Amino acid sequence: MQDTGQEREFWVGLRRGLAGLCPCCGQARLFASYLKVVSRCTACGHELGQYKSDDGPAYFTILIVGHLLLGPLLLMEIVRTLPLELTLTVMLSGLVIVTLWLLPIVKGAFVGAQWALRDDGSGS
Repeated sequence: MQDTGQEREFWVGLRRGLAGLCPCCGQARLFASYLKVVSRCTACGHELGQYKSDDGPAYFTILIVGHLLLGPLLLMEIVRTLPLELTLTVMLSGLVIVTLWLLPIVKGAFVGAQWALRDDGSGS
């Protein structure tokens, strides 16, 4: 299923990227390792190495984790009553775990959105 220049649906690319699949065909894996995008899809041959996602996924991951986890945690009364060492240990380890879990998901969505928008990072 090599790209033929037809219309690409944004939500299809986003959904496939979130799942860690090639945004073009949805069949093969998007990542060769934790955050390393494969250079070419093994199923359809689409060039996935062209999509540059340098700082964007990290920024959005921090934004999501900060708003969904850190904000509510700071408003909880138990956070202010527990010893500081326990609070920091639990909060920081939880934040690190959630961030590391979420980062490849967000990066996949980022690559899927770039595919749908035909943004190859060339700036043209």
